[in-house]
Formats: sequence, C-alpha cells, structure tokens
Amino acid sequence: MNDNDVPYMERTRNFYRAQGYTNDYQWAQHDDVPFCAPTKPLSECNVAVVTTAMPDTEAGRANRQVYSCSSQPIPSAMYTAELSWHKTMTHTDDVASFLPLQQLGRCAEEGLIAQLAERYHSIPTEYSQRNTLEKDAPDILARCRQDKVDAVVLVPL
Repeated sequence: MNDNDVPYMERTRNFYRAQGYTNDYQWAQHDDVPFCAPTKPLSECNVAVVTTAMPDTEAGRANRQVYSCSSQPIPSAMYTAELSWHKTMTHTDDVASFLPLQQLGRCAEEGLIAQLAERYHSIPTEYSQRNTLEKDAPDILARCRQDKVDAVVLVPL
C-alpha cells in the first residue's frame, strides 16, 4: 500500500459520515463460519450461482428481495446500475465476466461438476445484517435445497 491508498473500510466510514450518518457501519464478523466442506466430489455436485446483480427486467430492477431465474438461457444483461462498483474503470456489459453461468455449463460438459443448477439466485445488496441473516440467507438456502444444490458459487458485485 502506498501513501495515496485509502483502506476500504476507512473510505466507507468517511463516505457515510460525510452524508451525515453518525453510527458507523458494523462489519459482519463470524467466528463460526457457516460453510462446510463438500461431502462429495465436485464432479457429482449440482452447482448454483448466487449474485447481488438482479435480472435486467422491470421486475428485476424493482425487486429488493431474493429473486430466482432460470440458468438457461443465460441472460444477456443484468441490472447493476444501483450497485457500488467503479463505473469509470470498468463496466458490466459482459455478463460472463461476473455471472459464470456459461463457464459452469462448460464445467458440467467437461465433467468437472455434475450440472449447473436449473436456477440462479439474485440477492439484494443489503446493509442490514439482521435482514441478511434472518430473511435473505434462509430464503436462499430454502431455494437451493428445493433445487437439490450441493455447492454454491457466491458472486458479489
């Protein structure tokens, strides 16, 4: 890190303080990580994608809750305008660069995974840890269990 770098957390705190917020964001910390090692080889796993990008549809743009879509056909665009990313340095025009449905489909064809799940899931960017832990995460888990998913690729944007 050089003298011009500003650490992410400090930059974020300063950003919100400048907007008048008086309580700093409390970063999530989990001493007991809720993930587990796979119980079978990836070549036998049904793999889903969970992303913070929403479908680029009227419903997707308006939706501020967990949303599921068919993995096929692969969407040509995703709604990312409201998300925080460096818009002057990059873009989200290439869906395959941040939504790896095509790549996972190839992995299934090559036998690296058993299959790409029938649905991918979008989860809203939520600054409420309570909503994430009590509402969105259980909803995603239920959908993945419904789809008989063995492994999930998490794709924050």
